[in-house]
Amino acid sequence: MNDSRRLKKATVFVSLALTTVLLASCEYPVTGPLPEQAAAPRESSLLPGDVIKFTFAGAPELNQSQKIRTDGKINMPLIGEVDAAGKTIASLQGEIAMRYKPQLQNTTVVLTLESSVIQVVVSGAVQKPAKLVFERPTTVVQAIMEAGGVSEFGSLRRVHLIRIIGGQQHTQIFDLSPLMRGEPTRPYYVRDGDVVFVPQSAF
Repeated sequence: MNDSRRLKKATVFVSLALTTVLLASCEYPVTGPLPEQAAAPRESSLLPGDVIKFTFAGAPELNQSQKIRTDGKINMPLIGEVDAAGKTIASLQGEIAMRYKPQLQNTTVVLTLESSVIQVVVSGAVQKPAKLVFERPTTVVQAIMEAGGVSEFGSLRRVHLIRIIGGQQHTQIFDLSPLMRGEPTRPYYVRDGDVVFVPQSAF
């Protein structure tokens, strides 16, 4: 074989290798974390059905827990109805303190989320695909386990988390298999309206 034919074959080999790398990159995209993805949902928006506890430093007689109604409101003593759904705990706490200024000398109030109702769809290669309801912060792994766990054909290597943000669907793909091997990993928390999809194993 002459040098030109060897060079041509080497060029074809390099081109095929580069194509393989590019295809692999397309098949396994690297996605950045979704907003608040790896944090417990302390600062996520409140939803109807959430139960909030109010603790007043200067007026303990006003201490209470309230469930946000289906219309997104709560009804507070002395100040009446307040829009709660769609706000964070911090923003609602500031608004409540402001609204009580004319009535109380000490308006310090602490809000805590006692329970939070979220609906998550778990689908794909799980034992019991379903729309699930949770009343406390829940991780992706916990949601999958509530759906009966991964089926015999499922894989935790490329779990999809689909979330609507600003009217658009965003997907994060991540590998949960290290957790099943006993390796420590950061928790990933689901949010109301999320879809968790477990794909089938490639093998």
